[in-house]
Parts: sequence; C-alpha cells; structure tokens
Amino acid sequence: MNKLNRRAILVLCAAVLALTLNARARAAADAGESSLQRVEFKVEGVARETLVYAPAAAKTTKTPLVFVFHGHGGNSRQASRSLCIHRVWPEVIVVYPQGLNTPGRLTDPEGKKPGWQARLGDQQDRDLKFFDAMLARLKQDYKVDEKRIYCTGHSNGGAFTYMLWAARGEVFAAVAPSAAAAVPQLQIRLKPKPAFHLAGEKDPLVKFEWQQMTMGAVRKLNGCAADGKEWAKNCTLYPSKTGTPFVAFIHSGGHGFPAEAPALMVKFFKEHPAAAK
Repeated sequence: MNKLNRRAILVLCAAVLALTLNARARAAADAGESSLQRVEFKVEGVARETLVYAPAAAKTTKTPLVFVFHGHGGNSRQASRSLCIHRVWPEVIVVYPQGLNTPGRLTDPEGKKPGWQARLGDQQDRDLKFFDAMLARLKQDYKVDEKRIYCTGHSNGGAFTYMLWAARGEVFAAVAPSAAAAVPQLQIRLKPKPAFHLAGEKDPLVKFEWQQMTMGAVRKLNGCAADGKEWAKNCTLYPSKTGTPFVAFIHSGGHGFPAEAPALMVKFFKEHPAAAK
C-alpha cells in the first residue's frame, strides 16, 4: 500500500469516526430534549408553562430541585440547551420556566419579548406568583428535598434569581445568578446564603462594574473573607465563617454563558445543602 492510499484511508476513518461521534452527540441531545415535559399552569387566569425534567426516582425518593430562568428575549427551550443543568446533574428535578412579554430595563422597553419582572411589585408580581404555583405543584407531584432547592438564571433570569432570593430566600439552599446585578432595593432584603455569581469582564449589557458592586455587596452580606482562593478555573471562593460562602466565576468574555458554567454551578449546589434549622 503506497503512502497516498494509506493517507486516504486514514482520512476516511477519521471522517467516519467524526460522523459517529456527532451522531452520538445528537442522539444524547435528542434524548435530553425528549425527557423534558411541558407543564401548564393557570396563575390568576393567565396561562403559564414550563419544561420539567424529573428522574423516575423523584416520585418516591427525596430529590433536589433546580429552577433555571432564561434571559430577556429567550425561552425555556433555549435555556434547557444552554443552561443544561439536567444533563449535568440528571439525578435532580430541573425546571425551565417560560417568561411572558415584559418591558426590559436595558433592552426592549416596549416589552415585545419574554422575560421576568425585575423588581418586587412589577406586573402585579405575576412571576413571583408563577414561582409559588410551580413550587407547590412540584411538591405535589414529586418528593422534593426541601433542603436542596436551588435557583439560577442568566441576564434578566439572573436578576430574577436575585429577586427570588430577596422575596423567597427561605426556600433556597443556594443561588447562582449569571450576568446580572441586583438593584439596591433588592440588596437590602437579602439574607445571607451561599451564592455563586458568573460575570463577563467585557459584558456590554450588564456592565461588569455593576456586577462587581453586586458581588461586593453579597460578600459583605455573607460575612466573607476579604481574600479569596481558587475554587476552579476562573472561579474564586470567598469563605465565610457563617457557612455562607461566595464564589465569583469571572471570565474574559461578554454577556454570553460559557459552556463550562452548568457543571460549575452543579458543583457549587452539591456542596451546599440548606443548613439545619
């Protein structure tokens, strides 16, 4: 066999291997998508919906629960693909709610795209009431481990995560907002809680300096040490003597959601069940 034929065979084998791997990846993605169930609600007469992933064991065994909120202009299906907590942590219940058209604070002032209320009292607290309805239904349908309920969200979904921390903080063991900032009116309502914040240094939308101010306020609230230590790549852990540490995941990009973020959020959640009361 001459060198030319050998090279052609190697190229062909590499192409077949790539196609096989791509097919497997697509099959895994399709399996992840098919495992999500659409669940509908009526909240004060308004139709709401969410995508829910639940392992079979959740019917009979105490199971952690994670809420994942999309950004402004996004949707639950996109969130399930990018903030794919159910693929990283398939042993837990994961909820991807769908927002309603909402005026944005930074974009879409006319409210032509879906999102979440940014402040307590906005839109008659429709999204806060939606959260309450989802939590009640999930506790009814599954055996939710109430010491391991978590929340995350990106951009407007991250801001809503901060709002839920302020309004329903007693529900969560830990939170992980991404590309978001908490307005001062919310910050004063927060109670110490383990928190993970993801921020891009070049974020053109939610300015990095705004996020730095929020992160500084949370570290102070949580009684964190002034100096942090490496927790994972690009992640700094600020320990707390009160058991409410803070992790800052700072990346060099913009407003996007890094591919490694879901796994890091899951790592943080696993480390922080709710403290015994």
